[in-house]
Amino acid sequence: MGLRITVKPGERLILGGAVVRNGATRAELIIENDVPILRGKDVMRLEDAESPCRRIYFTIQLMYVDPANMDQHRELYLELVSDVVHASPSTRATLSEISDLVVGGQYYQALKVARKLIAYEEELISHVAIRS
Repeated sequence: MGLRITVKPGERLILGGAVVRNGATRAELIIENDVPILRGKDVMRLEDAESPCRRIYFTIQLMYVDPANMDQHRELYLELVSDVVHASPSTRATLSEISDLVVGGQYYQALKVARKLIAYEEELISHVAIRS
């Protein structure tokens, strides 16, 4: 039996690399093979990747849905991780966890941990804003 997904009216998702938007009514999809799937809440648009940790998330998302360009995505990912660790050494453990998942091809799980990294980044930025 395949993966059953209920899609809300107007909801977007990435299905096997294609961006799909549901019509005016709720729909039920059954995915019968193994393809990358990201629901609307998990999809980050390029214009929303405006911070270093968000760019890491976006790059992992590209690895997940665009395997044809994996070498480029991995190269960018490594650069971004290096920059973030250099700027904020306290992110090292989380980035190590994310990298282990990426190396293992577990991109969806890496995205889940990357959301925690983004939350931590936002917390750090808020402390800087308070002190200013």
